[in-house]
Order: sequence, then structure tokens, then C-alpha cells
Amino acid sequence: MRLPIYLDHHATTPVDPRVLDDMLPYFTEVFGNAASIDHEYGFEGLNAVNIARQKVAKAIGAKAPEEIIFTSGATESDNLAVIGVAEKFKHKGKHIITSVTEHKAVLDTCKYLEALGWEISYLGVDRFGQINLENIKNSIRDDTVLISIMAANNEIGTLAPLKQIGAFAKENDILFHTDATQAVGYIPINVQDMNIDLLSLSGHKIYGPKGIGALFVRNSRPRIKLTEQIHGGGHERGMRSGTLNVPGIVGLGKAIEISTTNISQQSKNLAKLRDMLWFEISENLPGTELNGHPNNRLPQNLSLFLPRIESRSLIVQLKDHLAISTGSACATATVEPSHVLIALGYGEQRAYSSVRFGIGRTNTEEEIKYASRIFVEAVNRLQKL
Repeated sequence: MRLPIYLDHHATTPVDPRVLDDMLPYFTEVFGNAASIDHEYGFEGLNAVNIARQKVAKAIGAKAPEEIIFTSGATESDNLAVIGVAEKFKHKGKHIITSVTEHKAVLDTCKYLEALGWEISYLGVDRFGQINLENIKNSIRDDTVLISIMAANNEIGTLAPLKQIGAFAKENDILFHTDATQAVGYIPINVQDMNIDLLSLSGHKIYGPKGIGALFVRNSRPRIKLTEQIHGGGHERGMRSGTLNVPGIVGLGKAIEISTTNISQQSKNLAKLRDMLWFEISENLPGTELNGHPNNRLPQNLSLFLPRIESRSLIVQLKDHLAISTGSACATATVEPSHVLIALGYGEQRAYSSVRFGIGRTNTEEEIKYASRIFVEAVNRLQKL
């Protein structure tokens, strides 16, 4: 085994060798600008982009490849979706519905809009991180233009009832956006069946490269046009200007194709390893509790509360053996407790005493057994202190 064992796949994943193989020619051989269609080099780049666009569209059930807008990652996709809708539809209303457990890419974007005069309803969740459908329904107003609820929480793994939310939104002529960064490639997502109008995703969560993402923007029933946030050139249906990252786009296309081809079996394999880890830890560390829903959760996620433990001290103790985290990789620069765990209603202590495991498809049973033993030993040492 290679130490430390990597168990932080919610933060990022290694690039799949098959993805890298597909990407490499587009750095040195097929290096043309996809917008330079006056010669063969540009056409080759554009063709590669079109193929990747088709793969992404197919993976999420989009009707047309043109509904996929390539971005630099899910954070940009979230910003483009939320601000793009707010500015484009402000004539209809200036009210948005979201939840308190959203990723910071959505929450901070909503805070930005609040400062400009939009009204945001931040809906609470129960102790499992689940949002109440009736609360969404009751929050809808005549001036509501967007509902933004993430598909799967990046810290505690709880899944959202996307199909029901999508139905509510459609019935009330409101656009529905979901940040599906953690969900795509791990659970089935179909934007048609779920009535999703906008969907954000990222390459590096599904064994693709960093710095590439996509935003699904529905092109019919309704046809959506967003106010662009990056100007200059009118690329990507005029919604996201800039020279296309052809190698990254190729990598995203291959990564999402691999991740969704046998999604059911992959999910079963991940859930098996997760359950093995949870069994060993819970059996040997009485009082350890699960964060998030016990069943309605991502197959690769395990978020744990450890009584009488300061999570950052534990992670330091384990750094030579395990790579795990306290929560979102996008909030590690702060010392504030996790807003997600606080939202569950347990208080700050639970937030400071929780850790997150993100299991990956390259992890083995041998690694999980080793990880559980080392983890239990480290917790026991700290609890005695």
C-alpha cells in the first residue's frame, strides 16, 4: 500500500490513466484553437470539443449537445447559473430560493446578489441534512425566479429529492438549478426526468482534470438564455466567452463517459467499502455518530462525529497514514466551523469534532481495513488525553 492512503475523493480525484491518454495529443499534436476554423488544426480541436459535448450531454440526459456550456469548473458554473438567471429574469422578479447547506459557490453568490437588492430565502434542513419539500413549496412567491438546491451535499453526502423539487418548479414556472458536482458519476442524474433547467458539474470530482467544468442550460421547454458573466468573443452560445480548454474538455468528456457507463456497479463497490469502514469504526469506537442521512446518501461518503475529539488534531495525528478532511475543501482556509454541520442543529462542538472520508474507486479492501485500524487507534489515543 502507498501511504498515506487517499480517502478525500470529495475534494478531488486522481486523473484516470484512460482520461490522460485521451488528453495528451491535444497538448502537443492537435493543439489548434477550437474557434480557429479557417484551417485543419482548428477543425480538429472543434471536433474534439463537439465529441466531448455529446458525451457530457448523454451522461446527464440532455436532449442536445448545445445545452452543455463549458466553464473552468463548478464554481464558475454555479456563478453563471445563479447570477445569469438573476440578471436575465429580473424583470420577472428578484427572489431566489436556496438552502443553508449549499456549497459556498452558491451561498456566496446569493450573498452577492442580496447586496444588490435581490431577496434570498435560505431554507433550513433537518438533522439528517434533508430539505423539507413543503418548505420549498411554501417559500414560492410570485416574484420567485430560481430554486437552487444541490443534488448531493459535499460534506455529509445527503441526497436531495431532485425530481420532486423539479416538479414544484415546473408547476410554478420557476427555473430549477442544481449543483450536481458530487452526484454526477455516482448516482443516476437525468435532467429531463427530474425537470432540471440548469446543472453544474466539474471534471476533477470524477477522475478528470482540474480547471474544467460544465453547465447544462436547457434549450427547450423552456429555452433559457443567461446573462453572460465573462465577456469577449461570444463563445459557448454567447454565455461564456474565452478560448476553449480543449485538452480539459476532452478529459471531462472521457471522465464522465467512464464514470456513468457502469454507474450502478461502481456505486455498489463504493458503498461496500464505505459500509466496511463504518462498521469497523462504529464497532470499535462507541459513541461515534454518522453525520447525514443513514441511507439516502452518496455511496462514497462517510462523515463522522467523534466525541471528545478535536478533528484537526486527529488529522495531524493521521497525516502519515491517512488523507482525510474535516469537510469542504473550499473552506479550509477559514477556522469557522462547518456551516453544513451547524445547520443540522447540533451546535459548534459537533462541527469541530467531525471528519469526512471520501472513498474512491481505486481504494481497496486492504486499504479500508488498514485505515479503520489506524483511525481507531488514533482516536483512542486522543480520547484518553
